[in-house]
Amino acid sequence: MSAYEIPVYKPDLSGQERAYVLDCLESTWISGKGTYLTAFETAFATFAGAKFATAVCNGTVALHLALVALGIGPGDEVIVPTLTYVASANAIVQVGASPVFVDSLPDTWQIDPDDVIRKISPRTRAIMVVHLYGHPCNMDAIVQIARKHGVFVIEDCAEALGTKYNGRHVGTFGDIATFSFFGNKTITTGEGGMVVTNDATLSDRAIRFKGQGLAVHREYWHDVVGYNYRMTNLCAAIGLAQLERIDAFLAAKRRVADGYTARLKGLPVEIHREAPDATHSYWMVSVLTRTAEERDLLRKALSVGKIETRPVFYPVHTMPMYATRFQRHPVAEDIGWRGVTLPSWPGLSDLQLDAICEIIGTFYGRSA
Repeated sequence: MSAYEIPVYKPDLSGQERAYVLDCLESTWISGKGTYLTAFETAFATFAGAKFATAVCNGTVALHLALVALGIGPGDEVIVPTLTYVASANAIVQVGASPVFVDSLPDTWQIDPDDVIRKISPRTRAIMVVHLYGHPCNMDAIVQIARKHGVFVIEDCAEALGTKYNGRHVGTFGDIATFSFFGNKTITTGEGGMVVTNDATLSDRAIRFKGQGLAVHREYWHDVVGYNYRMTNLCAAIGLAQLERIDAFLAAKRRVADGYTARLKGLPVEIHREAPDATHSYWMVSVLTRTAEERDLLRKALSVGKIETRPVFYPVHTMPMYATRFQRHPVAEDIGWRGVTLPSWPGLSDLQLDAICEIIGTFYGRSA
């Protein structure tokens, strides 16, 4: 049990999850085939506005599968923001390619297109954008750069279900995209992920590689070295039930974000805000304090009040396995040191928001 009275995240499983899982158990279709898998993949593709979606066992293998489907491997470079969860970079290394880190934009916290241009080389095969914390990247700029240089675009949408750029759902701008359904994501399957694309060949490759390289028209014949990345029908049953309530989840998350914005007004914290061309899905509500030291003290004050927080992701280029060559990415470093993520689950009540923001206000000397 958590020691926190208000956790940073808690999934809402109050829909048809139990009924669908029990149906799976009664049918005995509990592994990598079943009607819930097909229904979940179809419904997800429709929601995202994509032609094809294939479910996998987690979001990290979704990234690995996307890279494998594109044929990226040893000797290749993939440009990726340093301000991201480490899985984005790890998947690149796992296929034998090299991550090339770029900085972020100070206003949106997303990948900096100008820095992408500076890092393009003859070895660049792809740009991996990450729609961080539910805010979209500038996809017009990224797609233009990719077309000019003849490289692929991979969209890491692990945190961005419901996120739109100029009214269009993320994951449909690049060549291939991935989503995550971990327990703290907007919808969850416990563990799970989805690979999305509008390219039929890439979809076929992803399906083949995720299923041990099984040939389509010959039973038990494998024509490529594949992986066992399949999602179970049980997980898909939970995912379908979750997806049925996605609009309510997104509306609740926006209510939470608006609640923080109103309650923290006038305090010296900067909320991760929504750009004019963006629909922020507010996977997590994050704020910047004035200094790194202040961030740590604020987190301690909230922890004493039994409220859980998380630091914003530390830039990946600062982690030991990626820090063999000295780099500076000042915007990402600044956000990484000063950022803190606040409780952000859909069911967070007004009373809980009041309690969180009262502690923050007291920390900054504002009387209740």
